[in-house]
Amino acid sequence: MPLTKIQAETLAREGMAALRNGNAARAYDTLLLLKDGAPGVPAPWFLIAQAAQALGRDVEADDALVKFLGTEPRHLAALLTMAALKVRRGDDRAAQSFYRTALNVAAQPGTAIPPMLVPMLRTGESFLAEVAKRFTAHLDQILAGTRRGGGGHSPRTQQALDLLAGRTELYLQQPSMFYFPGLAQRAFFEREEFGWVARIEAATAAICGELDRALATDRGFVPYVQSTPDRPAPANPLLDDPSWSAFQLWQNGVPVEPNASACPQTMAALAHAPIPVIAGRSPMAIFSQLKPGTHIRPHHGMLNTRLICHLPLIAPEGCGLRVGAETRHWRKGEMLIFDDSFEHEAWNRGQGARVVLLFEVWRPELTLDERAALTDIFEAIDTYQGAAVDTG
Repeated sequence: MPLTKIQAETLAREGMAALRNGNAARAYDTLLLLKDGAPGVPAPWFLIAQAAQALGRDVEADDALVKFLGTEPRHLAALLTMAALKVRRGDDRAAQSFYRTALNVAAQPGTAIPPMLVPMLRTGESFLAEVAKRFTAHLDQILAGTRRGGGGHSPRTQQALDLLAGRTELYLQQPSMFYFPGLAQRAFFEREEFGWVARIEAATAAICGELDRALATDRGFVPYVQSTPDRPAPANPLLDDPSWSAFQLWQNGVPVEPNASACPQTMAALAHAPIPVIAGRSPMAIFSQLKPGTHIRPHHGMLNTRLICHLPLIAPEGCGLRVGAETRHWRKGEMLIFDDSFEHEAWNRGQGARVVLLFEVWRPELTLDERAALTDIFEAIDTYQGAAVDTG
């Protein structure tokens, strides 16, 4: 015989009272009478689950929580209760899913978190961190025996494993001005991939001689990020700061005098590189100086159609460049080549200035037709609104 609303409400009150008083058996038996509900009174599956869990009846608690979450899938307390139950039943994979969902719900703006749930959320965070460690150890142990020839995995395979294990983050090209689709998502390129690199590296000593003369005069270096009267000041802490400075050799597609004439061997070396020639925009080449204690904050470059090249000329210890998830360090005379449309940052924590010859080249994947089309596109953009300013 179906329960009336009054009967159901009375049973619900009795069941909740028994649960509060620690009489889980009575609470379970009473609340189970309401499993079919009554007019205006839904089945109290969450309370039934709590009583069953207190009795150690995990199967019944699991079934009750499944029914409750079927109607309220983002109920924070129920998600946390289910996660803890899955842990107790040895189902770590399911527990991870419920804990992650609970933490995502708790992180939503405007979510009110009862104080009694805070320790359960912290438990979830600790559980997920511990499971991640165990998972990583499992992967490393199993896959150690699969490496071909006793060596390590390929860099791409290792990156995939690091992403899977949560040891690194996924970074993608995010140029601030122009995105060209279909180019490889690679933060760094290796110097050995480009035949022209060796010819420029071979000129390192001559280029250093010209740099030394430029540094000795203490003229020609200007802040890399400069304010202009006809534009809003960029939100860059190094604005007009000589701690990050540039000795311009090529700027906006033309040689910068008298700097260029003072560095003939540097200019000759640059001629070996596939530098874009775009009216009003490129070539661009500078001696980039980063003084001790300076940090170039994380940012994205304007384009993903180019690569940035650094030929290190003065490379003290304590300097580094992070592009995406990978950090590298400058070594004198060894070219660093990277895609600056990835988030990147640089720092000098050393005792002396770091100086590199910085210039840009075409992405190697671009065909001659694509390079010609991009040249037309960028020139058309610039003739309409002026060239965009790279604010670092």
